[in-house]
Amino acid sequence: MARVKHAVLAAIVFSLTVIAPAQANSLVSTSPAIGSILVSAPSAVTLTTQAPLADIGNTVTVTNPVAARVDDGTITVDGMNVIVGLQPLTVTGLYTVAYTLLTTNDVPLVGTFTFSFTAPTVISSPAPTSSAATTITPTAGSGRGTAIFVLVLLFVAFLVFIFLIFYARKLIRGR
Repeated sequence: MARVKHAVLAAIVFSLTVIAPAQANSLVSTSPAIGSILVSAPSAVTLTTQAPLADIGNTVTVTNPVAARVDDGTITVDGMNVIVGLQPLTVTGLYTVAYTLLTTNDVPLVGTFTFSFTAPTVISSPAPTSSAATTITPTAGSGRGTAIFVLVLLFVAFLVFIFLIFYARKLIRGR
């Protein structure tokens, strides 16, 4: 009994001395909001953090659905806010914001979030179309990896099922 008390006491002392309290900076809000769907293009992306940011060393990049950068590279830091300007958005799809934000005496705040943008439709005259039909043929073996993965999962599920049957029999006999 005394050994158990000493082990518990040692574990408590170890956890209090080794594990530092978590006071890392975190993201409070974003504009546009994380996961939002926009129909009008924003002119900038704003990130607001819990702690004041350093004036230098912060990076924020915004990429469009085809992974091309659409931020204009200008970053403004104002206390707990960092703002990056955007070029005009023209492509419909999911935009990704990647950031590394620095505070004094803290670990960098690194992360990503996305928002969707639906570009306005442009009315244009119909373009001439060719009469040749285009067919898409699947490549050989395109679903082979998926099929093998599913078969392996089925086999593992079967093994788990057999294990559960034997375990249930053991429990019933043990009564």
